[in-house]
Amino acid sequence: MLKRGFGLLKGSLLQARLHLRREMAKSKFEYVRDFEVQDTCLQNCWVVVRVDGRNFHRFSEQHKFTKPNDPRALLLMNHCAKNVMEEIKDICLAYGQSDEYSFIFHKKSNWYKRRASKFMTHVVSQFASSYVFYWNEFFPEQPILYPPGFDGRVVLYPSVQNLKDYLSWRQADCHINNLYNTVFWALVQKGGLTPAQAQDRLKGTLAGDKNEILFSEFNINYNKEPVMCRKGSIIIWNKVNEIRKKLIKLPHEAEEKEVEVCRVRNQPVILHCDIISDTFWEDHPDVLSSES
Repeated sequence: MLKRGFGLLKGSLLQARLHLRREMAKSKFEYVRDFEVQDTCLQNCWVVVRVDGRNFHRFSEQHKFTKPNDPRALLLMNHCAKNVMEEIKDICLAYGQSDEYSFIFHKKSNWYKRRASKFMTHVVSQFASSYVFYWNEFFPEQPILYPPGFDGRVVLYPSVQNLKDYLSWRQADCHINNLYNTVFWALVQKGGLTPAQAQDRLKGTLAGDKNEILFSEFNINYNKEPVMCRKGSIIIWNKVNEIRKKLIKLPHEAEEKEVEVCRVRNQPVILHCDIISDTFWEDHPDVLSSES
């Protein structure tokens, strides 16, 4: 018994020495943490994380996207954005068009202590992995040839008006790019011009000129083009009643019975509408409120 007790004591001392050595080694090298940059986002500011497809012109060509807009690609982007919002509840609104998406974190959010690197890396990685994971659901006949790349940036906006102006800027960009692409591809696909000739034809034209080309030469009314392409996609949280069937045992009943249980929960919904005018904000006054 004495030998056994001595052996246990010796083993405990050995473990204590090893633990002490590990702690000393850890403290010896832990100074490298001082090289980390403190990237905390300023308090009381809206945090916007914008995700952009990297080199998506080549990606869309090699995966045979329909021009000027492939609805499958746009719906896949929307699905990925919804997945990001479902994973990160601090996002109060998202706006997307073409190969980009902007995610707005509420100004009161303290997610990951407001570290900009955490905001960006989590959003971009979740979005990119969702894009690959859900690809087959939207492109069942087109295998993905190589992993797509996405970059991200973090921008802070101190006021609600700044944030609204940012979203208006992105939707205006959507309109300008989509109008140009619609005319460009009409000239190429229906007008028989080469891409270089179409580019020369549109050089210096204004929005009215482009609309006139579409209507007079191709009988296309731009205002009747799909609203998702013209306005982009807005994702907000919406309360919905969810009814589920559940087996419960009622008082004075011998067996369980199936009953319908109703609960209210938030889920992201996609809208295609004008976000520049005040109408959207008047119709959805709680989108940016701290209670929503």
